[in-house]
Amino acid sequence: QVQLVESGGGLVQAGGSLRLSCAASGLPFSSYDMGWFRQAPGKERVLVGAINWIGGSTVYVDSVKGRFAISRDNAKNSVYLQMNSLKAEDTAVYYCAAKSSRASNYVYWGQGTQVTVSS
Repeated sequence: QVQLVESGGGLVQAGGSLRLSCAASGLPFSSYDMGWFRQAPGKERVLVGAINWIGGSTVYVDSVKGRFAISRDNAKNSVYLQMNSLKAEDTAVYYCAAKSSRASNYVYWGQGTQVTVSS
């Protein structure tokens, strides 16, 4: 059974930082691309950024470029999202997701962790 478990969310003031973690189990983690998504109240879930299976390539949505960084540790079956210079508009539930490196769609999802940025 595949499980993705996010942690590290919370309440932070604007300008602050948070580091989200996602621990994976039940899948060959080092063969999977990992993504971080977020869903703000009343809005659709959107991709924040992603990292490929080996960790050599990352992509980010324009609104977080230069502030967020994704990394992974395949030895620990974990992926991370370092969020700096947080803004009120970053408030959302953050999800990690996994897809095979040969697939187009993310098929495994975590339960999400709330990030709230106070202005």
